Amino acid sequence: MAAIGDYPLPKFHFLVEWGSDFRIGFTEVSGLDFETEVIEYREGSSKKYNKTKQPGLTKYSNITMKRGTFEGDFDFFTEWQKTYFFQEGNDTGSLYRRAVTIKLLNEKHEPIITWILENAWPSKVQSTDLKADANEVGIETMELVHEGLTILEAK
Repeated sequence: MAAIGDYPLPKFHFLVEWGSDFRIGFTEVSGLDFETEVIEYREGSSKKYNKTKQPGLTKYSNITMKRGTFEGDFDFFTEWQKTYFFQEGNDTGSLYRRAVTIKLLNEKHEPIITWILENAWPSKVQSTDLKADANEVGIETMELVHEGLTILEAK
């Protein structure tokens, strides 16, 4: 039985919202995955000669986001600079962790699937590589770490 649509969703129309007051346009988002670690256990007096497997902690991948390099636009770097405030015992660190919302949009610009990252912050910023004989746009990369991923389906 097919879902509502007959075709798979295209992945090129999406929106990233960085908190409630900040929006950066991106060309690529990857790492929207998670896994549950497996705990293996076997009691010494068990009559079976194998281990049982049970769910353990959930592990979230880092999110990698890419965008074009623009003159005078240093938003990636200034957001990463705020990690200096994350010092141990410093109450201001939580101010710079943000909810990041990633929405896959349909042709009417309405969200179909929404991923929400909890307490995200940039752990790595990479500037574009430089190459004298290249014929391509400069791409900046930011890697976000987060503490949870929620997936919502639009109704």
